[in-house]
Amino acid sequence: MKPPNSDISSKLVLAKWTDRFFAWLVDFIIISSVSTAIIFASFGSLDYELEGNSFWVENIHYIPTSVLFFVYWTVLEYKIGQTVGKKIMNLKIININGKKPSLKGIMISSFGKAFLLPIDVILGWILTNEKRQRIFNKLGDTVVVKTKGQDSVSDIKFLKD
Repeated sequence: MKPPNSDISSKLVLAKWTDRFFAWLVDFIIISSVSTAIIFASFGSLDYELEGNSFWVENIHYIPTSVLFFVYWTVLEYKIGQTVGKKIMNLKIININGKKPSLKGIMISSFGKAFLLPIDVILGWILTNEKRQRIFNKLGDTVVVKTKGQDSVSDIKFLKD
C-alpha cells in the first residue's frame, strides 16, 4: 500500500503548447542575437554579399544558425534538462519514464527543433498523442513537463494542464 502522498509525486504535468512556444521564443531571441553578432563580427555588417543568386547561396546563413540552435538545445537540455527559455517558463525535458533523457533522445529532439521545426510542430499537432509530443520528441522518447523540483519519479501518470 502506497503512502497517501506518494501518488502526488508520481504525477507530472505536461507543458502546454503555448508555454513551450514562449520558451522557444526566448531561446530563439538568445540564439538569433548570438548568431547575428557572429555574422556582424565576421562580415563587418549584416548586409553581406555572396557570389551567386541561388536559393542555397541566399539562405546559407541559416545552416550555421541552425547548428548553433542544435548545439544550444542539446548541451543545455542534456546537462540540466532546461534551456534559458524552459527555465523562465518552468519547463523541463525528461524521458518517457520521468528520468533524465539520454543524449541520443535529446539530440533527436533538438534536431527536430533546430532543422525541421515547422514540420515537426505541425505533424505533432496533427498526430499528437496524450503526452503533447512533437514528432521528434516522440522519436527521442522525450516529453516536456512543468517543473516541480522533481528529478525523477516512478509509476508516472501524465496530466494535462
